[in-house]
Amino acid sequence: MAICRDTFVKKMHDYGTAWRILRTTSLTDQIYIKANRIRSLQMKGEALVDEGITPEFIGIINYAIMGLIQLDLGAADGTNERDLKDGRAGDLYDKYAGEALALMLRKNHDYDEAWRAMRISSYADLILMKVFRTKQIEDLKGKTLVSEGIAANYMDMLNYSAFALIKLIIEAEEK
Repeated sequence: MAICRDTFVKKMHDYGTAWRILRTTSLTDQIYIKANRIRSLQMKGEALVDEGITPEFIGIINYAIMGLIQLDLGAADGTNERDLKDGRAGDLYDKYAGEALALMLRKNHDYDEAWRAMRISSYADLILMKVFRTKQIEDLKGKTLVSEGIAANYMDMLNYSAFALIKLIIEAEEK
């Protein structure tokens, strides 16, 4: 998460809070783009753009946190996209990263660390499934019968990406 937060902070330096203009539906689509690229690279086995899948998982984590922030604050209207000043964006980032970690630890207990036996390709597939579920919930304007909401799906996408990053880092260290 430190790597993801560092990327978020550096992009905030370069771009400011321009992302505040994005509606959650747009952030869901950004996550789709990242997850689809990961799956495409995994299936094709080659990339024509010299970037691996690690930055894409980092992007999913950061877009998911942006989505959680947007669910909380609402999208900016074009006049207040700079409303997250004085470290507030970082504070909100830390809040949602902490909530995701707490959820991960609870689920990890119940699922007995099953994530460790999973393939990285499965994380990409699960994230894509969560994206499609989120799009359906967005199309239903959040009115579901029995399903968790958008925030829960963002949390799951974030945590699946974290698991993938952990496995990618371990693989890189073993080489």
